[in-house]
Amino acid sequence: MIRAWTPPAMFALVGVLLAAASFARGDSGTGAVLLVLFLALAGANSPLVFPRSLTSAEAVRRSAADGRPVVYWRPGCQYCVRLRVRLGRRARRAHWVNIWRDPEAAAAVRAVNDGNETVPTVLLAGRPHTNPDPAWLRDRIDGLSPPRDPGGPAR
Repeated sequence: MIRAWTPPAMFALVGVLLAAASFARGDSGTGAVLLVLFLALAGANSPLVFPRSLTSAEAVRRSAADGRPVVYWRPGCQYCVRLRVRLGRRARRAHWVNIWRDPEAAAAVRAVNDGNETVPTVLLAGRPHTNPDPAWLRDRIDGLSPPRDPGGPAR
């Protein structure tokens, strides 16, 4: 869990230090801009931006039941952040697995990427796709049937 917060903590720390240096020189405008910029980078790289992570086994089980993709990711990965941001609200329709929290997930990613932990790796219909184009994944998610209301019949 500590590794997950290292990149955002470093962005925040660097932002505070640069802003403090700018404020000390009397350049409060630059200091404020730097602080906001680095805090935004910290937020974008934090685990809070991603939907709640599941274990690999749970995500694969749910994917088999509902057909939704499984997205293997890790905090601090710029390509994972790019995918998450470009999916927008559709990201909630995928099962997200943090490979730093689940050794089984990291092993699954290494198995399909020649021993490398290359993320994002998307498992869709049992087939792995390494660092897919976000537009491609959006189209696949849009093609899924809408979620059914568990309390009543499908409309």
